[in-house]
Amino acid sequence: MPLSSSDHDYAQVVHVDDTRLDASIAIQFKEDFRNLTEGGGDIILEMSQVEFLDSSGLGSIVAVFKGLGPDRAMALAGLQPAVEKVMTLTRMNTVFAIFPSLDDALAAAAAPHAAE
Repeated sequence: MPLSSSDHDYAQVVHVDDTRLDASIAIQFKEDFRNLTEGGGDIILEMSQVEFLDSSGLGSIVAVFKGLGPDRAMALAGLQPAVEKVMTLTRMNTVFAIFPSLDDALAAAAAPHAAE
């Protein structure tokens, strides 16, 4: 599963570098995500390249989110229209903060720290 990661001031960004997040790669996604994020901190899952998301892919996103624990947040950024529709239909848009772009997600992650 092609995932990459970059650290920013207030969140780690995990980029999904594939056009599909489905049953064929869901298990590898979970394993790779856990390896990339074991250091702690909040996560932004950047999904601008993902054009297709099935129930297995959605389940893998929920699983890695639950695996982060209660003291870590995870937001989604850059969803393509078809992926955003899945999130809306499954009401996952009430579980995850969803941002139109990575820049918007990074700004939201920095906002609580602006007064520091």
